[in-house]
Amino acid sequence: MSGLPTFVAATANPNKLVEMRAALDGLAALVERPVGLGDVPENGDTLEANARIKAVAVATFSGAPALADDTGLEVDALDGAPGVHSARYAGPGAGDEANVAKLLAALAGVALPQRTARFRTVVVARWPDGRELSADGVVEGSIACSPRGGRGFGYDPVFVPAPGQLTFAEMSLDAKGAISHRGRALRELVRLLTATAAPGVRSPDVRNPPSGPATGAVR
Repeated sequence: MSGLPTFVAATANPNKLVEMRAALDGLAALVERPVGLGDVPENGDTLEANARIKAVAVATFSGAPALADDTGLEVDALDGAPGVHSARYAGPGAGDEANVAKLLAALAGVALPQRTARFRTVVVARWPDGRELSADGVVEGSIACSPRGGRGFGYDPVFVPAPGQLTFAEMSLDAKGAISHRGRALRELVRLLTATAAPGVRSPDVRNPPSGPATGAVR
């Protein structure tokens, strides 16, 4: 990890941390979230707002650069829901199985061609002095009629990335990371870090992000 840009991760989800580290392998290093940091309310009305809330909290608490993300599943037949409320779709404290069950119930009777959806992730890197970089990544796909696969987390068992046939939960970590919304957003962020020579960043040979929607902003 020597010489790589290093960030304190805002996520407390161990599965997400594994995915983020895999996506950033050789590009940036992630330190685990400080144990003493309590829950951070995610009360923003957009994914970017929630990611920023978490990044600011971690950067302030740790005194080091922080990296946070927020992800939403946007289902066309549900007018973009659950969207920013994806993690709490079935109610406060609801787990992955409850969220997936509510989603499938909401789509009961909806034919496969109308079950189109996308995962969207926004990542925010925040420095203690207030400087910030953000990027987003999107993967298009559809919602399966029932859960499949034993890997991943969240809505992975029912999300089928286009144009494939496997759900994210049926894919290996590397296969998912190569095309996922989170992987795309993180690789775009690294590209921005290198391009803007943000504090503490050297100029490594950064791998190109995979093709697909990804945009970034510097603040």
